[in-house]
Amino acid sequence: MSEILKRLSDEGVSIWLDDISRERLRTGNLAELVKDKHVVGVTSNPTIFAKALSKGSAYDDQVRDLAVRGVDVEEASRAITTYDIRWGCDVLRPVYDRTDGLDGRVSIEVDPRLALDTRRTVAEARALWWLVDRPNLFIKIPATEAGLPAITGALAEGISVNVTLIFSLERYGKVIDAFFEGLEKARENGHDLSKIASVASFFVSRVDTEIDKRLDKIGSAEAKALRSKAALANARLAYALYEEKSGTDRWKALKDAGARPQRPLWASTGVKDPDLSDTLYVDELVAPGTVNTMPEATLVAVADHGQIRGDTVRGTYDDARAHMAALKDAGVDYDDVVRVLEEEGVEKFAVSWKEMLDSIRGELESKRAGA
Repeated sequence: MSEILKRLSDEGVSIWLDDISRERLRTGNLAELVKDKHVVGVTSNPTIFAKALSKGSAYDDQVRDLAVRGVDVEEASRAITTYDIRWGCDVLRPVYDRTDGLDGRVSIEVDPRLALDTRRTVAEARALWWLVDRPNLFIKIPATEAGLPAITGALAEGISVNVTLIFSLERYGKVIDAFFEGLEKARENGHDLSKIASVASFFVSRVDTEIDKRLDKIGSAEAKALRSKAALANARLAYALYEEKSGTDRWKALKDAGARPQRPLWASTGVKDPDLSDTLYVDELVAPGTVNTMPEATLVAVADHGQIRGDTVRGTYDDARAHMAALKDAGVDYDDVVRVLEEEGVEKFAVSWKEMLDSIRGELESKRAGA
């Protein structure tokens, strides 16, 4: 057991793995990470599934059966992905039970092509909830404008939600309000609020990537001095907003009714700039009641040489605000940055979804031809 990862967990940060595959499940690797690396949750996305399907033979038997049955590619994709997620939920179920439902969660994303369609997003969330049929499931819904009412709608039906692709502070505030509204409607619908969970996935490294690109284009010494600090400032101010909203009468009423907090989840925490510490977005985002979902390479790096030195979020808000103000003065348009990042995020997942479907389609045709 890594002492560094234990320290991180002891600080109130839940360690989740940002990856899943049939091979990882079949070999027992996920169970080993739970046992040895303090992993207490799993997230997935279309890119992760596209990558998993492109490697090895772990999916061959299921794809062959789907081909024999004549299942179309859309339903085959649901059958394949929900099988992995259901298996992952079963591996994490002891954690779910031990933590009284706080952790032990596994996330699956709705079809990203529906990101701008509220009604179909809710219908897809409902279908995935039924298909996986595990209490420790999270349905991932993107925090687009159309996604906000879908988040509320899913929660109102008692579906636990991982809100994904959050980049801006303004949008995060709306996500929290959508969470509150969903719980209020769930209570009206007779659901037990203590059984409904949610996290809000605030993306980190992509913010630095986009802003640093703009700072480099500006090119001044003042601009270059601001590099690689925006992502942490943005995330820390998100936690400040979480604390602010947690102090409202609206939340207190829901909490009194048994509701659980919607925990901030730090996503995209793999460092993309080789000049930065590979554990930066873990070491500098330690705060109680948060989740950090890491690619395996980041998890291994943190276990080996992470610098966990207590809370690195609270007490930083004034500096974070000053940094965001300095970016504005330097000519960086924050609103445009987060708009671009959201559009690119939706598009990247849609492209990965198409790659996954194309891979499944090719495998189905191959199996049918060889039958």
